[in-house]
Parts: sequence; C-alpha cells; structure tokens
Amino acid sequence: MMTITRHFIRIGNRTVHYRKAGSGPILLMIHQSPRSSAEYEALMETWSPHFTCIAPDTPGFGQSDPLPGNPDINDFAAAVHDLLDALGIDHCAAYGFHSGAIILMTAVKQQPDRFSRVAMGGYAVWTPAEMELFGDAYLPPFHPSDYGEHLTWLWNRILEQSWFFPWFATDEAHRLSVAHADPVRVNAVVREMLDAGNAYQAGYGAVLRAPRDIPPADAAMPPCLITAYDGDPLQEHIDRLGEMPTGWSARKVETPADHQQASLDHLRNGDHAPAPELPEAPDRGFVAIAHGGFDGLIHWRGDPGADALILHAPGRASAAQADSGTLHIDLPGHGLSDDWTGDAPTDWQRWQAVIGAIADSFSAATIDGPSAPTGDPAQLYPDLTPDRFGAYLTTAWQVVRARHFYEPWYAADADHARAFDPGDLAPEKLAIEHLELLQARAARAWHEALLDRHKGAAS
Repeated sequence: MMTITRHFIRIGNRTVHYRKAGSGPILLMIHQSPRSSAEYEALMETWSPHFTCIAPDTPGFGQSDPLPGNPDINDFAAAVHDLLDALGIDHCAAYGFHSGAIILMTAVKQQPDRFSRVAMGGYAVWTPAEMELFGDAYLPPFHPSDYGEHLTWLWNRILEQSWFFPWFATDEAHRLSVAHADPVRVNAVVREMLDAGNAYQAGYGAVLRAPRDIPPADAAMPPCLITAYDGDPLQEHIDRLGEMPTGWSARKVETPADHQQASLDHLRNGDHAPAPELPEAPDRGFVAIAHGGFDGLIHWRGDPGADALILHAPGRASAAQADSGTLHIDLPGHGLSDDWTGDAPTDWQRWQAVIGAIADSFSAATIDGPSAPTGDPAQLYPDLTPDRFGAYLTTAWQVVRARHFYEPWYAADADHARAFDPGDLAPEKLAIEHLELLQARAARAWHEALLDRHKGAAS
C-alpha cells in the first residue's frame, strides 16, 4: 500500500495543510466543500502509482487557515496558484470534484498555461430557479451552542444531504437515489464541518456564488474532461455545459469507478513535468515513527529544535499555540497523529519507547509529561464510536462541559465539585475540547499507561 504523508507550508500569514502520495509528475487534487483532502485518501492510493498526488485542504477547511475578509471564487482560485508557487510547481495536471471543480475551473481560467491536463467530477450549472431555492437556507451560520444543540442539527443536515438535494428540500422531487445511513460516512463529513466551523460559509458560499461560465470555444485551454455518474445530482448538468474549447469533452458514466477511471486515463494522456522537492513549514508538521508497535505519523508543532518535548493529558491534543522554545506533539491515537498498529497498549513501557523515539527524532533532551487524571479510566472516556443517530457527538459535549464542574466529571455531587472559570464555558472554547475528545481514540489506554508508570515508580 502506498504511504500518504501529511505536510504544512506557510503562505504569507496562512498555514496550508496538504496530503501527498506517490511518485512521478504532480497531480493537484482539489476537494469538494465542506470536506477536506481526507476525502481523497482512497483515490490517492489508486492514482499514486502514476502521479505524485498533492491534495491540499482548501482555505478554511481541514487544517488550512481561512482567507481573510469576504473572499470570492477568484480568491480561492488565486490561493491555488499561491500554493503552487510556494511549492515550486510551475506546471501540473489537476483534478477537482463538485465544488472543487468550480475552484479548479476558475484557477484554469486565471492561468491556463499552468495546467497540462484537467479532469473534473461534475460541474454545476445552476438555473435561476435552483439558485433561488438555495438562497440563504443552504448555508446557515454554524456556531457552537452552550448545550451542544448545534451537533444535533449538524448530524441530521449531513445525513439527509445524501437523501435530498439540497438537504432542506424534503420532497419527492429532490429525493436522491444514493441515500444511505452509514454512520462512518456521515461522521467523516461531520468531523470536517467541526474543523471548518463557520468558515465553511465563506468557502462553500464562494463556490455557490461563482459564475458558471465555461471558457469560450476559441479560448486556448489545457485539455479537460468532465464526467458525472448515475445518482450524482450534477449528472444532468452535463447537458447544460454548452459549447466548449477545443480539447474539452463531457460525458455521463454509470458508476463512481467509471468516473475515476475515465479521469485517470485522461490525466495520464499527456506530457508532465517531474515533481520538484517540496518545502515544509518551519513550526508545524508530521514526523514518521516506526517503533514499539506504532508505525505512522506524529503531528508536532512549535520549535523542532527545542530541548523540551511537551506531552498532553489523555483526551487532549497539542497546544493550539506552542510556547516559544518548546515542542508539542499529539500522542499516538490523539489529535492529528495516527493510531497505534492494533490496539493501543496500556503499559507504560511501550508508550515510553515510542515517546523516546519521538524525542530522539527531534533531539529533545527532556520530556515533560502529565500525571494521570483523577478518576476511573473506564468511566472517564465513554465509547464515542459513531452511531446511527449521532448521539456520540452530544455525549462528548456533555463530558467536556461537566468536567469543568466536577472532578472526575461523572461524579456530579458536592464532594467532587471543582472551581471553574465561567469564561472557559464559552461554546467556542468547549468546541475545541470537544473536537480533541472526539479525536482521542487512545485516551483510555494513555491514562492506564500513566497509572502503570506511577505504579512502577511506587513499587
């Protein structure tokens, strides 16, 4: 299996995150909204034998910072060129799906000579009546609420987006044939919406407001293929594209696999420049570790040359802003770091071995770790596996709220009351803790390892 690596790069005042896989010429892959580059992981595995696949999180989505102000589609397309400039990529092939295709189309029109070949999965050409239907209802504000009410709305909005399009048009005319109730698939989009927060309005809104103009027939453009499969709400839009430039074509296909194969065949049929060496951000990234039962990527931020390596508590993640002169990581099974190979261990020795390997990779001289939190690990960290009704989301929200009042959080009585700062109950702050808890797949194992360390030290 081809390895997908993850990277950050600084572009002015913004940090951009991207995934990379494969070898050979560059293929830029622009995801749809409100997703992230994570949606392309399976496709990157398939296409990586032919290309060096570069899939960025577009501004405001995934782990990429948003654009300032009120950006429009031209700003999002310009951000594509800014990324290519920063990576030292002068010329490449490119692929975009749905709203990613809208961004890519605009980028191609801005600098057509930059792209060797282009493939798109669907291209939306809305009628005035359809645009009126979308109105303001399609992109309501998305802000965290005190008691997690926003999570119930989010789960149902994402679930029913596969039942009706647009999601709020719950009638037979807008019913989709690709409906599902798969909690794993819904959770993937929910988590990306939680990453984006209300920034999703800017990115998604810019796409919806973008003009739907194919370049004129006499325009000098790179070859482009647009396909859409059965069940895709944009398949009927193939008939709306009109006359296109020389070397452009569009067709309907039966399945997603047919769309992907047709896109790959088109993209491979051309001359492409080799991939250059790609730069990295100086203060945030991922390091590959293969040691003691862990084989994956560890997310870090701060000063990679710092003497001290800072470890977080179970159920948390690396500091949003690492202190000057320190280095923070997400431990295995937490935050943006990968999971353990197999079940996360509960003994201190194996955690210590991996932490030591991480420290050695940075030449950190000291390790600053937490003590085990108060409470029973079996009760502190409830099962947050995605369920059919999204209850895991509100369970996690109640946990992060209650732990400000009681220690441990599940002992809600006067004897376990703790002092708290009311400012820490701001929904925006709770939302950060909530996402950290959802990402903490190995929280209970890390807690038990800390207990094991204490037991060993006491014996």
